Amino acid sequence: MTSNDADVHAAAPADRPWARRRDAIRTTASAPTSPAPAHGFHRSLPGWEPSPLTSAPHLAERWGVGKVLVKDESSRLGLPAFKILGASWAVATAVPAAAGREPARSWDELQQAAAGSGLTLVTATDGNHGRALAHLARLLGLRARIYTPDGVGQAALEAIRAEGAELVEHGGVYDDAVREATASIGERELLVQDTAWDGYEQIPALINEGYATLFAEIDDALDGTAGGPLTSRDLLVVPTGVGSLLQAALTHARSRADGPRVLAVEPVSAACATASLAAGEPVMVPADVVTTMAGLNCGTLSDLAWPAIKDGLDAGIGVTDAETAQAIEDLQADGVRSGPCGAASAAAVTAMLTMPEALELGPTSRVVLVSTEGR
Repeated sequence: MTSNDADVHAAAPADRPWARRRDAIRTTASAPTSPAPAHGFHRSLPGWEPSPLTSAPHLAERWGVGKVLVKDESSRLGLPAFKILGASWAVATAVPAAAGREPARSWDELQQAAAGSGLTLVTATDGNHGRALAHLARLLGLRARIYTPDGVGQAALEAIRAEGAELVEHGGVYDDAVREATASIGERELLVQDTAWDGYEQIPALINEGYATLFAEIDDALDGTAGGPLTSRDLLVVPTGVGSLLQAALTHARSRADGPRVLAVEPVSAACATASLAAGEPVMVPADVVTTMAGLNCGTLSDLAWPAIKDGLDAGIGVTDAETAQAIEDLQADGVRSGPCGAASAAAVTAMLTMPEALELGPTSRVVLVSTEGR
């Protein structure tokens, strides 16, 4: 579907990052990972419940599609984002391993492993991952040290401090904060980082597995409804930073021959996944421009995410702060309170429909927007 309706689609910036794969995609090089172990662990967490999949009829009408659904991560286990899914699953392996134990398969087992361990959990973050890790550390009676780059809002910094973590405002870009956090690790300290590089793959892989729960919940919510789980006529839109959530989305989507198309969305100033898709190889971008989408302001893809992106991503696009601000209002009209990173998914569809060779959507299409954070 395309449209020239000026009050629906803003003019596309001439330099908007945009890349589309033209060939049909039905499988990836990586075998699908079952979400069952992580999903079972998550269900043991105190206060567990699935996040809602909310209908957005105003957006569906504007885009001319059959249905728009928003996976609303504004309240996940008392936190305003999805990140605790990955952090908790990684910690469930890393903390017991430090004590010479097998991975925890329930919250009770994890508490037992953490008791008296004296561990400190360390990470670099643009906001939500660090807060989730600090929250887990507090619940488990552990210490946490969180490094942040420039551009993280004061409210996010205060939220990390409120969890009792030591906050190190490193400055610079996200990649610099990751390097500083990594170099700081001492005895009885664990790095729990959501991006992978050569020699550091296990924890990011576990974080990715934890995110699979989000996409399993989407299938569960659609099972038994008209159309059932998403198919190739449908579109799944995923806000993308280092690519871990996108990797989980692609692994899930490509586990079926008729899985949905997947669109990645990033800030125009930090569109490393889109640039990499266009180039056919990993591309690093500067990511040195402050954006309201702080959690997506990452210039380097996780090494683990690239194979799934290369083999399975249908398209990538960059959006502006102004476009996400409008998308926040659009989602609010449909009863969803999304922050800039979460609203980027709605901004992406509006922007995508202005592009040459836009992914076709029609009256039978369903669009699922992953709204990764609230406000």
